[in-house]
Amino acid sequence: MFLPLADQPNPPGRPYVTWTLMALNVLVFVVVTLPLLWQRPNPSDPLLLEYLHRIGVTSLHQAQTVAAQMSAYDLVVFQYGFKSAMPSISTLLSSLFLHAGILHLAGNMLFLWIFGDNVEHRLGWLSYLALYLFTGMMATLFFALFMSDSYTPLIGASGAISGVLGSYFVWFPKNKVKTFVFLFPFIMDSFYLPVRLVLGVYLVVDNLVPFLFTQSGSGVAHGAHLGGFLAGAVIAYGFDHLPLLHRSRQLGRQSDDGETHHSLVEQFNELIVQRQFAAAVPIYFTIRDETQRQQLSVFALLQLAYYLYENGDDDAALVIYRRIIADHPTDAALDQAYFGAGKVLLKKRNRWTSAYHYFLAAVDVTENQTLAQAARQHLREIDWRSNH
Repeated sequence: MFLPLADQPNPPGRPYVTWTLMALNVLVFVVVTLPLLWQRPNPSDPLLLEYLHRIGVTSLHQAQTVAAQMSAYDLVVFQYGFKSAMPSISTLLSSLFLHAGILHLAGNMLFLWIFGDNVEHRLGWLSYLALYLFTGMMATLFFALFMSDSYTPLIGASGAISGVLGSYFVWFPKNKVKTFVFLFPFIMDSFYLPVRLVLGVYLVVDNLVPFLFTQSGSGVAHGAHLGGFLAGAVIAYGFDHLPLLHRSRQLGRQSDDGETHHSLVEQFNELIVQRQFAAAVPIYFTIRDETQRQQLSVFALLQLAYYLYENGDDDAALVIYRRIIADHPTDAALDQAYFGAGKVLLKKRNRWTSAYHYFLAAVDVTENQTLAQAARQHLREIDWRSNH
């Protein structure tokens, strides 16, 4: 068993949407679930008759036996949980905030607490909320594909949280997760493991294998977990790669002022050769077309970015480093762009998480041991700062 306990690095700031979602789930459990779990259903409630009918009760004796084992909360779940045979938009949403018990709630909130803050920081509060709700609904609908005639209600936030995990899997591949590993009697300890190993176990061992090879009826909606995870991963991948569609359109388009841009490129290169960096800055930011920027020497761009960094213009330097990474993904000097972006962001207290990932990328792509050693030193520095 793998039980995540914490992740690193953590983003700066406060994940207000994650906290709010956790608070809403706990509030519903305390205000609705707990009181009704200890109450018997009203025998005259029409919903009770429909419930008994839907689960196949055909005799008075069966009805009395089933009702004696029910709570009033079972009827709430039947009414507001998502039933594949009776789908509705309202239950697609309401089902995300109902839980079967304290362990169900606690497990979901633990995963949301650990993984939600990074994804919220990456997307911003509004897009993160949209991701949570959308992937939750997609998870439910994916589950419904395989249980289309079922009246058993599906409840829980795990589908939406699986969507968050899917996005985390794509966006934060270098993160570590403090995980309690329980493989009795061999291993019973906590370790920092690669996030893709931990989430891979969650995806494959905990969900895909049971989904494919075990009978339904365990009470765990493995299909919903898989659907949510895939939806979150696809959305994260789309966020990173859809801009390439715009880029391809630009590559195929002839610019009316191509000659002007060509002359700007020549001016820029001449100014860099002459080390007139201050004069080259406005020229560079006049060149807005990606196809023209790709004609610029990466070495020249690195020189300009370093000049801006040394002179305190961190935002402009970061723009250039990021454009090098986007426009020249196979260049031999890509490691220097990653390293430079990390150094810029390291100066900003609320951007250490982003700096961490740039330094990791520099270590991954570089063949320069000096640069790799410097990047690792910055990674250790961020780890130390985050813990003090």
